Amino acid sequence: MHILIVDDELLARRRLRTLLAECDPRHTVSEAAHAAEALALLGRPPPVDVLLLDIHLPGQDGLALAHQLQRQAEPPAIIFVTAHTEHALSAFELDAVDYLAKPVRLVRLQQALAKARRGPGTAGARAAAPAPGDGASLLVHDQGRTERVPLADVLYLRAEQKYLTLRTTLRSYILDGALTELEAQHGDAFVRIHRNTLVARHALRALERHPEIEDGEGWAVRLHGSTELLPVSRRQVAAVRELLMRQ
Repeated sequence: MHILIVDDELLARRRLRTLLAECDPRHTVSEAAHAAEALALLGRPPPVDVLLLDIHLPGQDGLALAHQLQRQAEPPAIIFVTAHTEHALSAFELDAVDYLAKPVRLVRLQQALAKARRGPGTAGARAAAPAPGDGASLLVHDQGRTERVPLADVLYLRAEQKYLTLRTTLRSYILDGALTELEAQHGDAFVRIHRNTLVARHALRALERHPEIEDGEGWAVRLHGSTELLPVSRRQVAAVRELLMRQ
């Protein structure tokens, strides 16, 4: 594949080049430091298959560039690569193949490129991506072992210091990544109940008031397969209650 890295930071471009070589040394890799340079490269042969696009760029930002490219007849597949995870929702509204949080990990980059290969351009890659309940899973690394945990087994994800805790009925795992990134990828499978917690929709059992819980004015959820009470923030109480009523 011909991959174009668009990032104004030289070190970030070099890191991505190194990771791409580890993914597949046959990749053709080009670089651009801003949107104007990227557009110039995109206008020349050979055609670019995948864009690794930073969002915060000098001049035209990455979201605006992606929007402009989507008007083309055959746009390249777009993978956003950024330290600013608050833009995840906007990125996926632009039909991005994936959204990678810096520092980018090799496994996540491999997954994103695999999505891009599944179909021509962004739309094809998105359509082929697994949906929750269709075999989707999360990759975890545990004591030198790597395994896939099906989304159907996950009870909740919680951000704790520098890591995420993934909890199933049987055990807990430590997971790399950002909670916002996972929410953007698997929003159909989870509901946010707190700034640091995503709960599997299928696992929600009850919303209860517990005065001893200070966070969120004492609201908490119970989950099927767990006796643990998870605090619900005040702003999420109504959304959780509505979701339980629909189930």
